[in-house]
Amino acid sequence: MRKITIGIATAALFAIGGVANAANIVETAKNAGSFNTLLAAAEAAGLVEALSAPGPLTVFAPTDEAFAALPDGTVENLLKPENKDQLVAILTYHVVGQKVMAGDIPDDTTEVETLKAGGDNTITVVKSSTGVTVDGANVVNADIAADNGVIHVIDKVILPSD
Repeated sequence: MRKITIGIATAALFAIGGVANAANIVETAKNAGSFNTLLAAAEAAGLVEALSAPGPLTVFAPTDEAFAALPDGTVENLLKPENKDQLVAILTYHVVGQKVMAGDIPDDTTEVETLKAGGDNTITVVKSSTGVTVDGANVVNADIAADNGVIHVIDKVILPSD
């Protein structure tokens, strides 16, 4: 098993710099039309500006269907202001502080550090002849380019263990 460590502090996700381009990760996700829940969650967590910042970032983006597959009431509960810290932890667990294209992932099991603060902040990426998984979620569409990084669409919401 390989481990990739990213030397960018978690705070970098929240550092806003420069003017966002029209095709940043947030705009690209909006244009796709299948990430409405993710975008609403990013808004509730206060992460829209960070995801629009220069980056580079890689977002493993669960679809609306992936969020709908969570137990009833989970999304609504996470969107409550009193659960903002938990929502931030979950969303930043889906973000890597560098641009990682599918071709950059080695054929193997790789541990990748996310921008989640503290605790469990490492996701397991497995690339094999059958495809790529991220903490058990299948990458169903890879390498959606944005001006500030890349989006890989996943079929379920990945949750940190803490």
